[in-house]
Amino acid sequence: MIDHKKQGKRNRQAGARFELKVRSDLESKGWIVDRWTNNVEFLDGLSVSAEKGKEIEVNRFHMKARLIKAKSFMGRSRTNGFPDFIAFRQEGEINQCKLWLDDGLQNTKIVWNIVGVECKSNGYLDKTEKAKCVWYLKNNIFSKILIASKGKKRGKIIYKEFS
Repeated sequence: MIDHKKQGKRNRQAGARFELKVRSDLESKGWIVDRWTNNVEFLDGLSVSAEKGKEIEVNRFHMKARLIKAKSFMGRSRTNGFPDFIAFRQEGEINQCKLWLDDGLQNTKIVWNIVGVECKSNGYLDKTEKAKCVWYLKNNIFSKILIASKGKKRGKIIYKEFS
């Protein structure tokens, strides 16, 4: 007989270990990573239609949403934001102007690449998560969203861009 309580505990622990592995992998690649503590709340309900093998279609009328602070469920200290992480790194500098300031520094504009990262062991998002990704991208919260999943080879992490 399956003890669902023990199985759930093991699954949560495995998910937490995978998130730590993804975080350390991104940091080793030069990204600055932090936990994303916000979520998307759809105001008029969610109307999502998706058929197998086709892209998700979100009804525009139901895309009225807002960004809210993520709620922690069942007294766990871990927040439940979507996506799991925000990752950013400097992509370069663009000179705004050639004016020199009194201290001799040049006025420059720094370009940052900001992405959301969701960790899924199997790599699949449900339809609500897909709708949230669409909302994040349409509202320019993130430049792209990466889905981190386990590879076939032990310890390998695969990053797939949500499109």
